[in-house]
Amino acid sequence: MHKKHTFQNLSRRNLFKLSAGAIGTGVVAAGVGSNLATPEKVLAKNDITPEQALKELLNGNQRFISRKRKNPNQSYTRLQEVAKGQSPFASILGCADSRVPSEIIFDQGLGDLFVCRIAGNIATPEEIGSLEFGSLVLGSKVIMLLGHERCGAVEATIKGAEVPGQIGSLIEAIKPGVEQSKDQPGDKLENAIKANILVQIENLKKSPVLSELIKTNKLKIIGGYYDLDTGKVSIVS
Repeated sequence: MHKKHTFQNLSRRNLFKLSAGAIGTGVVAAGVGSNLATPEKVLAKNDITPEQALKELLNGNQRFISRKRKNPNQSYTRLQEVAKGQSPFASILGCADSRVPSEIIFDQGLGDLFVCRIAGNIATPEEIGSLEFGSLVLGSKVIMLLGHERCGAVEATIKGAEVPGQIGSLIEAIKPGVEQSKDQPGDKLENAIKANILVQIENLKKSPVLSELIKTNKLKIIGGYYDLDTGKVSIVS
């Protein structure tokens, strides 16, 4: 049972040491892969550049919208391969909206994507920490900050809705994007959703771990906007 620990035999203490050392010396993720019992087959797909990883995502989305999905890496054999270790080629920070399932809209399978989902696709400390792990340790080459058409969380923020419980914390995180988009021409909600994407990207880039990976050309962070009506993901920059 000890071989199936959540972080694949990499203790939390060692992870923090690796992260601090990597940032201090500029050697990000060097030697980390040797601590993970990951088979060669699983590693193959993320042995690519950030640009290639982004292209793989967009090609998968194109297959999805053109109804030519390949449904890759969804076999029982793949299940057994990734049970031994994971090496996703891309990470997605997306909204928790049930209509935006990453593996389906990008036509990917088991072990391909490292996915974090939260209402309003906001970059909280916990989401950032997860993505640091996905990039630094697991080797993900691209992070897509994925917002979507008619996002209820952004709409509630625009309306200044009174909300119960912890929902208000989501709205507070979305407010900066709403403020930035106030005077833009066009659709108010769409503008706010896209502005929120850009604000959250900037929050991600404040991470020393992620910024170092970007600096050394080992990671790209990009914004995406998902059209609920067509299924298409457009780049937001």
